[in-house]
Amino acid sequence: MLEDRKNAYDRCGIGLNYNQQAEQLKYLNLDIYSQVAQDVLRRLDKAFKAFFRRVKNGETPGYPRFKGYDRYDSFT
Repeated sequence: MLEDRKNAYDRCGIGLNYNQQAEQLKYLNLDIYSQVAQDVLRRLDKAFKAFFRRVKNGETPGYPRFKGYDRYDSFT
């Protein structure tokens, strides 16, 4: 999902949000529960909102990045 957001901005100059990406979930053949994929999207959307908030406030932003599976200890 992070890569989808990067590609959409790099190629088309548009930004994706949670609702747009959640619509795509039903077309993807994922071997995980739907709630897990939705939670991943929520966390990604939260990371981007925090990123743009920091940019707007003039703080040092950290662009959301790919993280290893061991960085988040939860069912989702």
